[in-house]
Amino acid sequence: MPERPEIVCICGSTRFVDEIHTANRALTFAGAIVLAPAVFPRADHEPPESITNDQKTALGALHLHKIDLADRVLIVNPGGYIGESTRQEIAHAHATAKPISYTHPT
Repeated sequence: MPERPEIVCICGSTRFVDEIHTANRALTFAGAIVLAPAVFPRADHEPPESITNDQKTALGALHLHKIDLADRVLIVNPGGYIGESTRQEIAHAHATAKPISYTHPT
């Protein structure tokens, strides 16, 4: 076993909460430390939690710091979808020379 487990930062649209959780679970069971987007699922009978623009901006900045901590980045992109926030995260990962992989071909 390595001295320190690999740290993987998951990026992707929070509309794919189930896919993000699936990737998190698989990576965790594979022995990785997982840094994931802030996704706050609600009970089935409750409406989705809305966040303010200021909160979204703060969470976006926080996620870039997670990328900085990671050894590599995994983009969760069902159907090849990559939104604007994820594009910014990919650009940040490239700028910091982080290896990037995708769950679906782009």
